[in-house]
Amino acid sequence: MGKRWANLAAEILSGVAGGLICLLGAADLAGAALLAPAPNPNLHLALDVTVMLTGLAAAAIAAQPVRRRVARLVPIDPDNPVHALALALTVILLGTDVAVIAFTDILATVQSQPSLTIADLFFDETPFLIFALIGVGLFIRRELPETVARLGLVVPAWWQIVVALAAAGAFFFFVQQVDAASHRLTPDLAHRVDAATNHVFGQLGWPAGTLAIALLPGLCEELLFRGALQPRIGLLPTALLFTSIHTQYALSLDTAAVLVIALGLGILRKYTNTTTSCTCHVSYNLLVGIGVAGAAANVAIVAELALVGVSAYVIWSRRRPAPRPVES
Repeated sequence: MGKRWANLAAEILSGVAGGLICLLGAADLAGAALLAPAPNPNLHLALDVTVMLTGLAAAAIAAQPVRRRVARLVPIDPDNPVHALALALTVILLGTDVAVIAFTDILATVQSQPSLTIADLFFDETPFLIFALIGVGLFIRRELPETVARLGLVVPAWWQIVVALAAAGAFFFFVQQVDAASHRLTPDLAHRVDAATNHVFGQLGWPAGTLAIALLPGLCEELLFRGALQPRIGLLPTALLFTSIHTQYALSLDTAAVLVIALGLGILRKYTNTTTSCTCHVSYNLLVGIGVAGAAANVAIVAELALVGVSAYVIWSRRRPAPRPVES
């Protein structure tokens, strides 16, 4: 009986949430100006239609036959009410973020807003942590130890820390190359992205701010995306959803770089644990915040090569088959 009511509640909540998003798009289309303005009427129409379709898709998830078909593509349990609601909210977040990035001048919107402070960062990132804990059923279906295990938080092995640090260095080098390519291929867009990014994080350049940028997103985002969501909706959908929340990069090569990093963090989570992906994310953010140049760059390159070498050996040694015993 309880399961039946839980399924009904999930279907109602999914349908209501999707319906509200659809109404949001319709009201904006009617002239209510509820969404961010688009550069021209055609893009504004595309924005509103996409938001409306997103709402309809989320509402459709409420139907169990639809969830059963979706379950063929992503690892969800179509009969689980928590999975149903999580999938509907994922569709809403992904669809609305993609619509805003694709059809509005998000860079101008970002620069019109105040720069982030540590308090802003805390209040922006804490909901990710709360959603992760509630989503896996803390104090509802699981006690704290079971919640920690479900989120993939464990004491990491030494080699997992090495792999995390090596991956963070590789991500940092990769993003530098993408940034250089962006300035060469799309210089105007690259300068706008730089200006928006500097505006957003401009007040966090001091040591406490750098530490906050490293820790808060690195922990809160990993617990939600890699810890809670990825085991339920899969690696690629989670990576796309993670990429979509980084709206400050608009449609640029930087966004593609975020997607690559999201996939890399997802692979770390899949083959190790969330603690390892957290370590990598925090380390990468710290490298970006501190910056590596001059003589320090040479030291960093040597350290990265050593980390990559140890990581490659550990991965190879763990994947090679165990030797067969010699028959007497």
